[in-house]
Amino acid sequence: MTKKQRAPRNRTIFVLPEERQALRSRLASAVDVSNDSLDRTLLGDCREIAPLLPRGFANLLFLDPPYNLDKRFGDHKFGKRSVDDYTAWLGEVLDVLLPTLTVHGTVYVCGDWFTSASIFSAASARLRVRNRITWEREKGRGAKSNWKNASEDIWFCTNSDDYTFNVEAVKLKRRVIAPYRDDEGEPRDWKETSDGNFRYTHPSNLWTDISVPFWSMPENTDHPTQKSEKLLAKLILASTNPGDVVFDPFLGSGTTSVVARKLGRRYLGIESVEEYALLAEKRLRLAATDTTIQGYTDRVFWERNTFQAANARARSTEARSNDSALNAQGTRL
Repeated sequence: MTKKQRAPRNRTIFVLPEERQALRSRLASAVDVSNDSLDRTLLGDCREIAPLLPRGFANLLFLDPPYNLDKRFGDHKFGKRSVDDYTAWLGEVLDVLLPTLTVHGTVYVCGDWFTSASIFSAASARLRVRNRITWEREKGRGAKSNWKNASEDIWFCTNSDDYTFNVEAVKLKRRVIAPYRDDEGEPRDWKETSDGNFRYTHPSNLWTDISVPFWSMPENTDHPTQKSEKLLAKLILASTNPGDVVFDPFLGSGTTSVVARKLGRRYLGIESVEEYALLAEKRLRLAATDTTIQGYTDRVFWERNTFQAANARARSTEARSNDSALNAQGTRL
């Protein structure tokens, strides 16, 4: 792959030619699947590999399939279909993947406004649909004859009525604009700190604190639809416990596996494009020594682009100091 010319402060992760062989040796394929396939990246088509995996091994199934668009992923192209055909395709994917989920497991399915109808139709026929999260995207130039697409959806589904949801782990720390006090003058459901007044709020299904990875962020890659680590951290913390298994059959550049590792979960990822699978393995290697997640510090999710979040990131600079050196010199495997 031709190396791109990048700006001096560009922190995008990429695979160097001298790393390729070592990273490739870490990938597994369908022939390597066994009962001990966790904490690995499998290279191949999830529809072919999933039936070979143990039944009921995953506590969380995160699905970020191709949206119903004409989109190229490396050498692979996904073609736009009719709504009915995409709904049928998604249903077939779920039928292959759901046997890997525990009885009490959770499924999150990503989509945009156009695919959401298909997701609800396919998911509601097989799972208990509990909510639809809508998160605000920062990227996109907009259109002259339509409203700019500035959001995406994540459908929250469970296998049963008995499931994990750790609400205390995903509260958001927000600045208090109107600091009400009780009759004694004490703060009412907020705390006064040297950095300002804050309260911890319950998570809603509207997320405005997510930053799409871009070139100056140390988690960024060249994958065209990469999800942020902060987004996955919310889902994983809410719907799993330490030691649980997170399964992503459309792994892309590895965000799900990386965040699972950083948060003390087991993981398994399947990716059909080798270049992205290699990126996932490189990021997993980096995560062995750097467990920071931008926007999540000291077990707190911060509002996007806040002064406090910037200070929290600054306190973690030392842990991330090797990122640029690893990209420039190659990861030692």
